Amino acid sequence: MTSKPSSFQGWVEKLPKSVTSDPLWKVRSYQLALFSAELAWSDTRKLLASKSGMKGISDQLYRAVGSVGANIAEGYSRGYPKDRARFYEFALGSARESKHWYLMSREILGAAVVEDRLQRLTEIIKLLTKMTSENRGRTLSEEAAEYKIEEQE
Repeated sequence: MTSKPSSFQGWVEKLPKSVTSDPLWKVRSYQLALFSAELAWSDTRKLLASKSGMKGISDQLYRAVGSVGANIAEGYSRGYPKDRARFYEFALGSARESKHWYLMSREILGAAVVEDRLQRLTEIIKLLTKMTSENRGRTLSEEAAEYKIEEQE
């Protein structure tokens, strides 16, 4: 895809059938992660074209955004829920890191673009948080833990 996507739906319509017919495509966070990576491609090109020397930030941004979808796909392929949860946690970390790099690039990309990307990433983070919890199973929380202190003689 060489042209900048104008909307999520327009972008989906241009995707190859092999992408949208894959069972992984049903995972909403994956769809959003792929679209975010497509947007990040044009964003990083803008950063690279700036005279501010934004190569380091553009590299980090593109790597982090791309990692979100890759980890969702990897987790989806795992057979055990706890294994899936681990990769969803990696995706969650990458989504949060992506927000950081977008914030660092706001002087070049502009406030409106950065706000749009942050909102998309926040939606992915919310979905991943739920997916991680569902796959992790019951976890011990501090409030529910009972601590026994044995007296020393």
